[in-house]
Amino acid sequence: MSETITPAGEAVTEVKITVRPNGSLRVEGPVRLLDANGGEWNVAGKPGISLCRCGASANKPFCDGAHKTIGFESTETAPAQ
Repeated sequence: MSETITPAGEAVTEVKITVRPNGSLRVEGPVRLLDANGGEWNVAGKPGISLCRCGASANKPFCDGAHKTIGFESTETAPAQ
């Protein structure tokens, strides 16, 4: 896995994905985002991206906030361990 340096000068080698209540998937850390054909979106240097999970974004695969206007609801939580 590659290493990214944050604006605060911290090294990040871990990817964190947060399922936002009624919203997007927030992906933070060094990632590559590919389409089904292997084409790549340039997300280099970004500390994080938000991916659409409601299906209504006009900027897929990225979230554009459309979930707020269509009433998307989804509040999954991780199972108790």
